[in-house]
Order: sequence, then structure tokens, then C-alpha cells
Amino acid sequence: MDPPASDGPDGSSIKPVSSLLAKFENMNKPGDAQSNSPPARALSPGPKPEKARDPSPSKPREPPAVPKTRPKDKLNLSGTRAQGAAASVSGASSPARAVAPPPPPFNTRPAHPPSLMVEPPHSPSPPKRGPEVAVGERPAFLQTDAAAKPSSPAVASKQFKIPSRPHTPAVEPRRSPRLTPSQPPSPPPPRRSAELRRDREVRENKPIPPPINRAEKPTIPSRSSYIQDAGQSFDAKSRVPEKISPFNSPPSSNGTADEDDTPPMLPTRPRPQPQAQAPVHGTLSRASTFHAGFEPPPIHHSLASRRKERDELNGISQRVITPQATGDQRPALPVRPVSTIESPRPANISLVPPPRPPRPGVNTSGNEPNRGAMTPTVQHPPPHMRAHVRSLTMDRGPNKITSDLRTPITPVTRTVDDPGPLIGNLARADTSTNLTATAFPDSSNTNRSKPYIGKGVHEIATKYDSRVFDVCGELVCTTGTYTRVWSVLDGELLMSLAMGEGIKGSAVAFRPGANVSEEGQRVWIGTSAGELMEADIGSQGITASRPNAHGRHEIIKIYRHYNELWSLDESGTLHVWGADESGVPSLYNGPSQTYRVPKGHMFSMVVGDELWHATGKEIRVFLPAIDGKGQFQVLIRPLCQENAGEVTSGTLSVSEPDKVFFGHADGKVSVYSRKDYTCLAVVSISMYKINTLAGVGKYIWAGYNTGKISVYDMEQTPWAVKKDWQAHDNPVVKIISDQSSFYKLDRSQVVTLGADNVLRMWDGLLQEDWLAGEMKRIDKKYAKFQDLKALIMTWNAGASTPNSLRYSDSDATFIKNLLQSSDSPDILVFGFQELVDLEDKTATAKRFLKPKKKEGSDQERMSHQYRDWRDFLIRSLDDYMSGDLYHLLHTAPLVGLFTCIFVKSDIRARVSNLSSAEIKRGMGGLHGNKGAIVVRFMVDDTSLCFINCHLAAGQSAANQRHADIAAILEATILPSERDPTVRIDSYVGGGDGTMILDHELCILNGDLNYRIDTMSRDTVVMAVKAGNLAKLLERDQLLVARRRNAAFKLRAFEELPITFAPTYKYDVGTDNYDTSEKKRSPAWCDRLLYRGSRIQQLDYRRHEVRVSDHRPVSGRFIFKIKRIDPKKRAVAWMECQQLWEDVRASEAQTEKLYYLTRVIGYDTTTAQRLIQERSSRRGVGSRSPSRDRQ
Repeated sequence: MDPPASDGPDGSSIKPVSSLLAKFENMNKPGDAQSNSPPARALSPGPKPEKARDPSPSKPREPPAVPKTRPKDKLNLSGTRAQGAAASVSGASSPARAVAPPPPPFNTRPAHPPSLMVEPPHSPSPPKRGPEVAVGERPAFLQTDAAAKPSSPAVASKQFKIPSRPHTPAVEPRRSPRLTPSQPPSPPPPRRSAELRRDREVRENKPIPPPINRAEKPTIPSRSSYIQDAGQSFDAKSRVPEKISPFNSPPSSNGTADEDDTPPMLPTRPRPQPQAQAPVHGTLSRASTFHAGFEPPPIHHSLASRRKERDELNGISQRVITPQATGDQRPALPVRPVSTIESPRPANISLVPPPRPPRPGVNTSGNEPNRGAMTPTVQHPPPHMRAHVRSLTMDRGPNKITSDLRTPITPVTRTVDDPGPLIGNLARADTSTNLTATAFPDSSNTNRSKPYIGKGVHEIATKYDSRVFDVCGELVCTTGTYTRVWSVLDGELLMSLAMGEGIKGSAVAFRPGANVSEEGQRVWIGTSAGELMEADIGSQGITASRPNAHGRHEIIKIYRHYNELWSLDESGTLHVWGADESGVPSLYNGPSQTYRVPKGHMFSMVVGDELWHATGKEIRVFLPAIDGKGQFQVLIRPLCQENAGEVTSGTLSVSEPDKVFFGHADGKVSVYSRKDYTCLAVVSISMYKINTLAGVGKYIWAGYNTGKISVYDMEQTPWAVKKDWQAHDNPVVKIISDQSSFYKLDRSQVVTLGADNVLRMWDGLLQEDWLAGEMKRIDKKYAKFQDLKALIMTWNAGASTPNSLRYSDSDATFIKNLLQSSDSPDILVFGFQELVDLEDKTATAKRFLKPKKKEGSDQERMSHQYRDWRDFLIRSLDDYMSGDLYHLLHTAPLVGLFTCIFVKSDIRARVSNLSSAEIKRGMGGLHGNKGAIVVRFMVDDTSLCFINCHLAAGQSAANQRHADIAAILEATILPSERDPTVRIDSYVGGGDGTMILDHELCILNGDLNYRIDTMSRDTVVMAVKAGNLAKLLERDQLLVARRRNAAFKLRAFEELPITFAPTYKYDVGTDNYDTSEKKRSPAWCDRLLYRGSRIQQLDYRRHEVRVSDHRPVSGRFIFKIKRIDPKKRAVAWMECQQLWEDVRASEAQTEKLYYLTRVIGYDTTTAQRLIQERSSRRGVGSRSPSRDRQ
């Protein structure tokens, strides 16, 4: 270069500040860079602004040279990148590296920041595009603009090219908010004595730099940056630095002495290995060290620098990462688990992300723990946290943890009996497909009798508030403020323990025995204070206690898993209590393992070796183990059905061992496979919340808030309601099917606990139901059948009288045509509604307030309207059915309702057990303007029941009509049949004849008032005129409720398809639908429905009678009536008893084997031997207690 200008100042004859100022004034002169006169002292290493770049677009934009060192005494910001400045400031080079001799043009080694220079952190500036300087190379005290400027010239050994971007554009002047061409350079900060002393030591010992004080060094670890000069390129393979940069070497690398005290830079990419290998000379230590330019501007400029530094420190890079040169297999991308499983974390967990679990198939060291919910918390301490100074400034709030820092859960291959597929990438189970069964279970053949158990007590009152219990054979244990044990055989109280003031039992389970004969001798009790206790039933005392087994957290569940017990508290801590040397779990030794599961427990149960745990709608599968080996969480993501409610209960089924059933809050049951964890089906079984489920044989028992228990047959499609009865006066809290009862008591018992604090014992085999069903199945062996014809007519007469029919010729012939076209029926039933004017408020008030007559015949009590219609029907039968003789069997009125039944004379002698009742539904059940008349009788050995209804009116009163129907059908209003033989032969559903649905053949008719929804009157009228009845029937309230409402009681009835126009509402005397001010929409209000397996409807039609605003509806039926032969029936009954014993023995063998192998843990050979030995002893000693032969 040219010599310095003559007018330049002499740096040796003036003060250092003046020399530096003069240097800035002459820095653009071509001869300044080659001045060889040494300065009086080294310049300050503080940052120094450059001279503004030339913004001229005509100037070529070439990447600057990458310096090998980063001198701190001077930053040459010349627009022409002068190269001679290194000679004038060679004595003030970075103390961390020796400055290369001046002859080579560049030095590629990076420079260290001064060891003692500490300045407060500056606010991050927006990143700028400029020379290729890695962002991680900037020290904390260097301004953002200065980091993008070229440093003093250095020497490079060879040139290399960056394949991706050979040139980097220069920094645009508009991106520099600090320096403009008009700003003069500012003087550097004064030198410190410590820096002078440091420079002298560096000059004396150039090969080995002094140790770096970590407490005062910059908080951002630097990486080497390279600035390419104009017209020059770099060769990455040929560039071999003399010393390895301490900012590029991890602590474990075997670098030189200057690496010892330098904090490492975490690898850009997370690795399964905890440490990175040292860089090799001649190769790049990281492919991401070199950048083709600055990163793109971040979304928020204030967080740009800190996010970049954080990602670099934690080994997270958002750039495309290439495989390492070491040949290691690239780990799988981290998966954001949906699980909220908690794991114990140290207080400084925010310093670094947790280590990554090993990949499937990768053998890792046994000393390296698997973090998160997959590892027992008592097995390994938390991993050592590597502290980084810069990590303390990471912008992370309490809920601001990025997905990259989360520990992915590696799937584990699980098998159930057979090898199953790997559930590694299982998403929310089957949420994309609709598996919900739209059809509700068939309730037409439901049995409503209570399945009392044959021997022992039927119920036990706990006499205190108890919500938790367990059962084992003869013993049942409840806990709460007391822990009590009873015998289910005689109801004797065997143990009673007070839990103490302010403490209650919250979980209880019978402790496993050393062998099957010792089962049920002791119980484990978990309390609300987190204490576990073991009580001996024989001595009625506490034998062991662990006060702080779960800290102060309430224990909510105790599970049995073979000879282990697992305890779970409300915080999600799961203790596994393994068997000691005696073969049983003990509280003296402490838990064998401890795990963490999510909070918010809703339901959980043990399935094989797994724990299925539900929180809300999500179900997670865990695999606890005594030795702590293996992966705890089986699935990456929880199982979930979005179209079902929260999980409230669950069960297993002996008949379906590969399925898991879960009950939901919206009345649905989801079915999952144990083999591949897929959802097999979602079945809607109720409109109410399912409180509890229990698998009993081939059936599922469900308990509801109504106190009812329903038994569902899963073998039918859709499911069928096998049984339904009122088990408790309050909600059913829990149902437990005792797996040990067959082995210990030779019976199948199911125990339920209600919110009424009463334990009730039920027959799990439903023996009475089976016998009754079998007798009906073979009734053709002992009964003869005969067909009877019946005619049913229903009509809302609108307060008309028989005389009203005379005003029109078509109306006058209505009854005549009806009778003559009925084919001489054996039974005629006429049902009328509104025979009195219900809109007459005065008459209605008189009927409501006027007291009834105390005495008098039917003739006296019946008003003239009913007498007129009765007499008119008798005359009509005599006139138009002269060939047949009919008898008036029964008449029954109720405030507008009127039922009149006729039978042929030859049938009258076969009718028995005649009775009737009325149900008022108007004004809250006080008035009979709405309600029903029920008439029942028997023909031979077949029971018949006829219901004439008038339900609540109004377009929007559908729910009220549903309630009216439920009240009518569930009312116990008829006399009870006491003969058990007659109950089995003549009634259905285990009924005794007190309810409507107890009868074999039922006909329901009347003005049900169900309307057509979501359609205007004009639309309905136009559809009727067009004959488009199918469109209207899709919106019919009754048909819609039958399809969608599982609790709708009329689902037990059937109706012939409607082929006639709506029967309501007409203008009286015309064929026009309502044109009054209200303009009511047409609807099928008048209906005929039937129930029974031996009933057939022949037709279903309407009649054109214009005297009322309703049209009459009639139907012809065929009833199949049976007559039983008593002797043949006795033979059939004995055959059923023998067949039942065979079925029972088969069920007993299955249940015993299941108990000994799946609950106790014996192998199949041992279990069969034990069953045989016990059966032989029982056969010699006594008879089975469950055999209750009739």
C-alpha cells in the first residue's frame, strides 16, 4: 500500500487518545494501513463504530473477507476494505490468540473477547443482512452494527467457497439504525490498567492464552465468524486452524489449553448422546457453523436475539440440519405429546431442556434414566443440569415452553396374548370416523323384576355415608368415616373401625393372600390424609400403617394386580407395592416403584398388566412394573372419542376378554381393543350419565343417577336391554361383580352401593329371567294357541254427540261402515277423547271443584254424554252386526276420555281378571282432562291391556308428552298377581301385572298430540296435497323420539307405517285444514300402537267424519291367545331346571378359571386342579347354596 500521508499525525509523539482520533481522521487514506510506526500503547478493545458505507448502488456488492481472529483494538470500516491496518495495530491484537505475521493477507482464526471487559446487556437490535457473520459469534458487549462490520484485516491460509451462497450482499444502509454517513466517529473508551497488564502477558506468552474468568466474560458464547473479502473465496476443507476455538469445542473435547475454561456451545441438533465429540482438524465441527447470511428477520424484533441465542445454546436449530460426519443415525423429530403427564423436575428446569429418551432399537447405557412419565421416580435421581450463563436470560414464562423442548414419548410394543402392532404413532383414536351406533338398544323385551339372590341377605344398610366398597366372597367392606366389614350370608357386622376426626377412608381393597385360601383376611384402607393402613378382619385391628405413603394427598384408588397392590392419589402419584418374601404386599417395606400419571382422575382400572387411566374424554394406557424396567406410558397420544362425553366408568367382560368397555357422561359406551388399542364401537345406550359399569358373564350392567340398573345383552345388534329395575332410591354409586363368589360361595353375586347408603346383593346369573325366558321359548310344548280378531277405533270427538252424526250423510254412515268392514271381530274397543267440551272453562271448573259422589252405580256416576255414546254403540252393534252377539265387557270414563269394550258371547266366559284404572296428568296430575284409562283382562292364559290416552297439547310440548307417556307406562296401578306360575305363564318381563308393560298384548290408542316439527303450516299443507307424506313423517315428533331418544317409553311399542293424511286439525264440517286465527299446522295426533310378539296388525286407516276437527283412526288386529295344559307344563318345567343346571355349571367353570388365573395368578393346570379338589369337597360336604329348586 501507499505510505502514510505527510499531513498525518505521528502516533508516537502525542497522547493515545489524540493518536486514535487522528487515526480515525485518516483511516480512509490509502497509505494509512501500511504505517509501521508502533503506537504508544495498545488501543482499547471496546467497540468502535465504523465509517458509513457508501450506499451507491453502482458499487459492487461482494462478501467481505472472513477474519481468522477478531482484534479488539480497532475496527477498520473502510469502504475499500484496506488491508494494511493490521501492521499498525499488531500489538493490540486479541489476547486469546496470537496474531499471525502480516505477510499473509488474512488470518482465519477467530478472536476472543477481552476477559475483563464486562458491560451491561443491551437491548437486541433487529438483525441485519450483511457480511457472513454467524449470529452466535457476537459477544454481549459488541453492538449489533459492529458485529456486521468487517474487523481488522487478518491472514487466511487458503481460500474456500461456500457452495450454497458464494457471495453475501453488503449491508444496506437503511438497515443500520445507529450509523449514518453524516455521523462522525466517536472516541473509544479509556483504557484500563487491567487490559494493559493483560496485553503485556499476551505478548510474553503468545502460545498459551491466560485463563478466562467465567464470572466476567460475556454471557453469549461466540462462534468463529468468517468475512470474505471482495473477489476472494474460501475452501472449507483446506482451512485448518492452528488452535481449536474454545467457542466451538464442548467440555469433553480434547482441545488445547485455551479450551479448558470456556463454556461449550451445545450442539445445534439434539442428540441421544449426552456429550458431543470434539471437532477434528481439517473438517468442520458443525455444518451449521457457516452461514450464507444472517437469519431472516424474526416476527418480533425485541425477541430476535434472545430466541436465537437460546436456540443455539440448547442445541435447537430451525435451519435444515444435515447428518453429522460421524455417521450417527439421525434421531426422530420430536413429537409434541398430548399427554399432560407430570414428572418431578428440579427447580432450575428452565436452564436446559430435559434429555431425549432413546429411540426404539437404540441401545443406551443403563445408567441413563428415561425422563418424564416413563420412569419410576424412585429409581433414578434427576439428571445433572449443565449450567450456562446465557441460559438465565431465556424468554420463557411459566407456560411458555416450546414444543422443541418437550420430551417425546417413545412408543413401546405391547402384546395381549398375541403380538400386537406397535402403537407408536397412534393419534386420537378413530376420531376421523364415526363409530357411533345411532340405534338405541332394543327395550321391547325388557325384564323389570328385581334379580334377588337365592341365599343370604338381600341388602345391608351401612348406617353412615359410604361411597367406596370392595367385596371378596362372603365379605363386603365399606369405608368412609368408618371402615366396616359384613358377611353377605347373614348380614353380621364383622369389623368396625373409626377413621378418626376429620379423616375418612377414600379407598379400600382386600389384600391378596399368600394362597387362594387366605384371600379376604385383610384389607388395605387409603385415607383422605394420604395414609395407608392394613386391617385384620379377624382381630378387628390395624396391623400395619404408613402415615405419609402419599404425603398429604387423598388416596383415590387401590388396585389389585395379582399379588401386588397399586395405590393412586389425587396428585397423580402411583405407588406399586410388590410382594415381599412372604408373597404378599407389605406396608413395612415401602413401595417398590413410584410413577406419575396425569391429574384430573375420572376413572381408571387395571387391564391385564396395564393401567387404563381416564381424565376427561382422554384415556391413557400405562405399564407399571416392579423392577421399573421398560417404558411406563404405552401410547404416545391418549385414546379419545370426540363424539362421546367424559369417561365416568369402565369394565371388562369375561365373555369378551379382548375388549375394554368405558361408560361416558352422555350415556354412551365406547369399546376398545386390547390388542391394538383401536376403538371398535361407540354405542348409545341411554340418555343419562352412566355412573358405573360392570361386566357380568356375557352382559354389561350399568347404574344411573335415577337409581336404576340396566342389563344389556351385547350379543345382539343393536344391543338389547335384557333387564331394567329400580335398584336404589338414590343414584347408583358402584357396581362390583365379585369374581371370587363362584369359587368361594358357588354362586354369582353382584353387589351394588347406592347413595342411600345401602348395599344390595343381586343374582349375577339372572336365574329367574333365564327360566322364564326358556319356558316361553318352549311354550308350544305345553300350550295350544287360537287367533282372535280385534277392532280398535280411536277418535277425538270434539264434544260431539251421536246426534251430531245425523247432519251429514257421510257422518251418519260412519259407524255402520266401520262395523261392517271389520270382518266380525271377537273384541271391539272404542276409545274416545274430548266427549265433553274441555275448552268450556266453567264446566271444567265445576268438574274440578265439585266433590265426587260417594256411592252409586256406574249408571248414576256416568254423565249423559258417556251414556249416550254407550247406548249408541250398543244399538249399532245390534243393527249392523245382527249375525253375532256381543256383550258389553267394560266402560270407563275420565273427563272427556271414554273407553267402551265389547266381546263376543263365546269369548265372554273365557275372560278373567278384569280390572281398570285411570291416570290423571292434567294440572300436575290433579285433573283428568289429560291422562289415560287402562283396562286389562285375561283371555284363557293370555293377558291383554288397552290404554286410551289424551296427552298434553301444543306444538312445543313434546317433552311434556314424553313425560306423560312415561308416567302412564311406569305407574303400578293394577292389582298384583300373586301366583308365581301365573306370572311366568301370563305376564312378561318378570312382571306381576301391576304395570301396563307386564302384559303380553298391549294396545295403546288416543289423541297423543304429537306434531310435525320444523315446518311451517303452509309447507305441511302443500306436502299433504302433493302426497309427499314421507317428508312429513321424517319430522313427526313421535317417530323422531323413537329413533333418537333411548328413554322414550313408546320405543317398546310398534306402529304400522302411516299411509293416510294427517288427522288434525280441520275446520269442523269441511275438509280444509285449520284456517282460524291460530292456523294450527296439520299433524298425526290420533295414533294406534301395539306391543307383543303374538300380535299382528292387518290395517291402519282413517275415516272421513267432519263433525269434529279430528278424523277417526281404526285398525284391525289378530291376537294369538294360548291355553296351557298343566301336566305338560310341569314336564317342561323340569326340563328347564335340568337345562339350567348345565348352563350354570358351564358358567361356574368359566368364572372359577377366570378368577384363579386372571385375578390370583395361577397357571391353568394348577387352577383346574384347585377347582376339581374344591368341587369334590363341596359335593361330599354340602349342596350348592345357590340351588333353589322350585
